Amino acid sequence: MTAIEEHVLRLDPEEARRVRQERLERIGRWVLPLAIMILAIWLWDRICVWNDIPKYILPRPGVVLQTLFDDAGLLFSSLLVTLRITFLSLLLAVVGGVGLAVLFAQSKWVEMSFFPFAIVLQVTPIVAIFPLINIYVDDQTTKLLLCAWIVAFFPILSNTTLGLNSVDRNLRDMFRLNGATRWQQLRYLRLPAAMPYFLGGLKIAGGLSLIGAVVAEFVAGAQGQSSGLASRIIEAGYRLNAPRLFAALILISFTGILIFLVLSLISHLILRRWHESALKQER
Repeated sequence: MTAIEEHVLRLDPEEARRVRQERLERIGRWVLPLAIMILAIWLWDRICVWNDIPKYILPRPGVVLQTLFDDAGLLFSSLLVTLRITFLSLLLAVVGGVGLAVLFAQSKWVEMSFFPFAIVLQVTPIVAIFPLINIYVDDQTTKLLLCAWIVAFFPILSNTTLGLNSVDRNLRDMFRLNGATRWQQLRYLRLPAAMPYFLGGLKIAGGLSLIGAVVAEFVAGAQGQSSGLASRIIEAGYRLNAPRLFAALILISFTGILIFLVLSLISHLILRRWHESALKQER
């Protein structure tokens, strides 16, 4: 008998049922998605076999996996190019978004003047903006970086601004009564209050920066050995190389999942000692 089971036996029936339910939920959170994914892959493979579908239309999962290993050098070198754009754009989005959010929090006039333009930038499709960027910017990397930054910038700005403005009014009044300067209010009250909002925006922006980088590569049509994964997808599509196309798509998907998991871990490590959302996860 495990220590957990002994602990459950010492609890009253209602509490024991709750503990068992939590254990089942923790297991199900991992087992159910994994089971569905395995079932989907099996169905994919069976559909290809039963209908005798050629691999240039729909390759079997094993063929895609083999292509991922065979073309690993080409695909992973392209992935590094895409990741470089992704992380640089995310870094710039964090610096620009947090910096502008702090300015908004310090002055309502600044927020009223500039926030509408940030909304316009967010709601305008990047494929509509890129032709202008293509005219005014010569460097290919700068074009891609700017496109990815535009996509990732707004969640950081919006969430951080919301967090900085969500401070409890009573706490704000208490700081003022004790003679705290605007800088002290920002450092000791507003920034800690905004941290969960910022980290939530960061998780969103992480995925969007990858999407922005891939979309920018698609629109730019970057080619050559130093091009990103989007170019490999375009190239594979032209050549009817469906296995490589699927391999590149899977690589992008797993990269996005990994980025989200890493940012979620960072968020949990920062908030776990004091914020209710992280404390509930640990329980």
